Amino acid sequence: LERKMASNNNEESKVVISKIVELEKSGGNAIIVSINRPEQLNCFDAEVVRSLAQLFSSIADKVIASSGKEDDGADANSNIPAAVIFTGEGSSFCAGADLSNPPNPLEQSSDLFLANNPVHQMGRIGIPVIGALRGHVITGGFELALSCDILVGEPSTKFRDTHVKFGLAPCWGLSQKLQKRIGPGRAKLVSYTARPITAELAYSWGLLDELVPEGISSLDRSIEIADSIACNNGTMAQRYKMALEEGSKMNLANGLQRERELALSHYIQAMNDGVTFQKQKNL
Repeated sequence: LERKMASNNNEESKVVISKIVELEKSGGNAIIVSINRPEQLNCFDAEVVRSLAQLFSSIADKVIASSGKEDDGADANSNIPAAVIFTGEGSSFCAGADLSNPPNPLEQSSDLFLANNPVHQMGRIGIPVIGALRGHVITGGFELALSCDILVGEPSTKFRDTHVKFGLAPCWGLSQKLQKRIGPGRAKLVSYTARPITAELAYSWGLLDELVPEGISSLDRSIEIADSIACNNGTMAQRYKMALEEGSKMNLANGLQRERELALSHYIQAMNDGVTFQKQKNL
């Protein structure tokens, strides 16, 4: 697919690339973030981790700032990308840490250094994050993938958690997030044995949300998903993500209460805004 893309960086010299892609049906846009170390299967070193954390933090801050313009009557949706698409250049998404220059595990495990933690910064992004996967998705790369809201994979995608194999402790959420996606029993099987998970098995378990056919790019499909998201109300997509994220950390009763609180806030604002409320009545 031929698409208009604007680069935010000088790609050739950067270990992390960001681009803005124009979405065809909606007229909106999305941000594509790519790890750019294809010769190393996009293994991350300290520089990659730092660059990802800074970029995701910048995106999160811009979404928060743009969302705040709603209170001034501005059209916040026009200023906010529909989604972030996270991928890797070349044949793999990310094969884990580069052991020749790994990020400091004490820093990545500490709440004192969350500014340098890419997974924490991804969690601050208030718009959908789509992972476009292929090839190796291993250990730390597995954790980066699990930080996405939606995972799209190609047949070459292969997941593996090797923390136990090499005596490493997960600190980017794998021990918590994997079991929520595939259930505690399967998560234990995967992590205790360090067994690989093929794309077909990952899709059947619900680890992959979509598995594209051979010859189709997961990135192209992720752009199509972002375009579909952009065809809808961007503010509501952000609020829906908030409800899903916050509710997932609560029991059902508290989650339902939080949903009502967010809905009440939304409709109070809608009724105080004649244009927005009129759109609601016309649905």
